[in-house]
Amino acid sequence: MAQAILHPSIVSLVSLAANIAANHPRQGLCQLDKLEQFGVTKEQIDLVVEIARHIRDEAGQKLDARFDEALTAKMESASTHAKPLNIPVAEACCTPTPGGKSCC
Repeated sequence: MAQAILHPSIVSLVSLAANIAANHPRQGLCQLDKLEQFGVTKEQIDLVVEIARHIRDEAGQKLDARFDEALTAKMESASTHAKPLNIPVAEACCTPTPGGKSCC
């Protein structure tokens, strides 16, 4: 079976988009010089950046909405049973740093 090979400019565009969509601290900026060398236009890069940001922002909005729904359900459940909320925040999303420091 023949292995598919992508042009290096496509790989760089995919890498740029993935870094932006994933909120990577380097944001794929290392790809810009490569893209310029491959002759990728600013308009093409702008399109990829716009799409990546849209995907990132949409994912964040959907995660926020899901969290808000769960929080609302938990609050409604707690108010009907008249007892304090028991949300294990520390167990669910807060672990100590390698040095043992709390991040919460």
